[in-house]
Amino acid sequence: MVKEGIAGKIFSGWRSFMRKFVFRVLRVGPIPSHIAVIMDGNRRHAKKKKLDDAAGYDAGALALLYLLVYCYELGVKYLTAYAFIIDNFKRKPNEVQKIMDLLKESITLLTTIAKHRPVRVHFAGNLELLSADLRDAARRLMEATADYSKFVFTICICYSCTDEIIHAVQESCQEKCDHIQEIRGIDASGGLRVEDGDNHQGENLIKLVDIEKHMYMAIAPDPDILIRTGDEYRLSNFLLWRSSCSHLSCSSKVWPEFGIWHLVWAVLNFQRNHSYFEKKKMQL
Repeated sequence: MVKEGIAGKIFSGWRSFMRKFVFRVLRVGPIPSHIAVIMDGNRRHAKKKKLDDAAGYDAGALALLYLLVYCYELGVKYLTAYAFIIDNFKRKPNEVQKIMDLLKESITLLTTIAKHRPVRVHFAGNLELLSADLRDAARRLMEATADYSKFVFTICICYSCTDEIIHAVQESCQEKCDHIQEIRGIDASGGLRVEDGDNHQGENLIKLVDIEKHMYMAIAPDPDILIRTGDEYRLSNFLLWRSSCSHLSCSSKVWPEFGIWHLVWAVLNFQRNHSYFEKKKMQL
């Protein structure tokens, strides 16, 4: 993948100066709080360059690192990347292993970046599907950066919105069951002591707020911009619960070729339609 020294190169130099100039102009208009990306086209990029698939994933990882820096400098507070859907486990074992190895390298690199910039790193998804060493590394990084709030970078790994909703409903039901037992008083022998249980029926209903607080993506607000690359026009089970008022930006570029000017274009289109989306949010 990329060497740790790449982080310093991205944050400094004349390119950084040019970005800051462009971003200062962009900040005249409203800046999105949350940008989410579906990174499609890594393998097509490799095929186009006559490289193996592993090189395509490496290039995609580097493109994501650059986007992280761009969003940080622009003033975006949340960046979410769709890295690995649960269905991807059906791919060839060597391809899955390459992605997992790349994730491990990314955790090491993000740990280095977090030492220089206040970036909070969060992993959203069913982490129990990861290997023990990778899961532990991800949790250590989340714990190490938990106090940062300026910028939150979420990697959706072993994720699908269907699984996220099921998880949130199950957790909400369990929480309510525990709450009911606490109200009614379940003794150690399993006997039930009814104590004004009927007076708490309203509290026992599962509400929208209960489900949303148990979502994998509860850490971030709904995305303002949802970017998909690779000339595809579908959400692929990504943030379906959260994207009803998101500006959808589909790029014909494959993910490793997505650069600063594609981001600038997406933000400009968001700014052009900002008042419309704000009205839609108020109607919900």
